[in-house]
Amino acid sequence: MSSLISAVTASPAASWAVLAASGLLEAVWATALSRSHGLTRLWPTVVFALAVVASMAGLALAMRTIPVGTAYAVWVGIGAATTVAYAMVTGAEPTTLVRVALIAGLIACVVGLKLTEAPTAH
Repeated sequence: MSSLISAVTASPAASWAVLAASGLLEAVWATALSRSHGLTRLWPTVVFALAVVASMAGLALAMRTIPVGTAYAVWVGIGAATTVAYAMVTGAEPTTLVRVALIAGLIACVVGLKLTEAPTAH
């Protein structure tokens, strides 16, 4: 485990990859939570629990090298955009031009945070 932590903290690209994966896992746990019907259905609840732990662990690991404000905003942005996009693709939520434009704006903000990242002093 310590070699994984060392590899991620030694490479900014690895930290960003872990953060992106953690953001995607946020969408997994949010969707599973919805499908668990208040944690009353076994398998969606299991998926929720595993995904939320992995997502938080990845966020914590990425925050060793990415500033907290940037990391948290990117994590939430990736998770929110992916969750809404998945819901629209599956028909669980309506797809409208305005909603697509708003998700695109959210994604643009996440990319902007990455592009304007300042080095972290430790």
